[in-house]
Amino acid sequence: MLRLSGVLILFAAMGLEAQVLSPRMNTSVTIDGKKITVGYGAPSMRGRKVMGALVPYGEVWCAGANDATSLETEADLDINGLKIPKGSYTLWTLPNATEWRLIVNKETGQWHTEYKERYDLGRVKMNLKTVPSPVERFVIQLSSAGGNKGTLALTWENTEASVPITVLR
Repeated sequence: MLRLSGVLILFAAMGLEAQVLSPRMNTSVTIDGKKITVGYGAPSMRGRKVMGALVPYGEVWCAGANDATSLETEADLDINGLKIPKGSYTLWTLPNATEWRLIVNKETGQWHTEYKERYDLGRVKMNLKTVPSPVERFVIQLSSAGGNKGTLALTWENTEASVPITVLR
């Protein structure tokens, strides 16, 4: 019995370590009086090549780690031309060296490997830029740009991909 307890404690500790490596993060912004929240797993580079390797080009990526990246919005949104009714969604990306697409998916609650294209609400082009210093831990930021406008930005290694957000009135 004691040996079984030791094994269970070891497995529990391994699970906690995996969570610490890619902690769950949340970012929120209030635009035009409406709250928008994104939840994501935040992996680190830890000496690894990220873009084109850990995050392969030409394949759908969950924009984080562990549970799929979530989007919750209290308002109808326009994300770079894609109309998003208020509600809950998952966010995915299709990264390439010169162009990224943001994918808004209607299925929620899935693991990062369980993407199903048939639930896509749509895909939009993201703006890409190179950041001068490597960003060790993946980060998603929501920011207000005044009025009913904002930005969603994903940054890791030397890449930032962003899209404009508009709260529809």
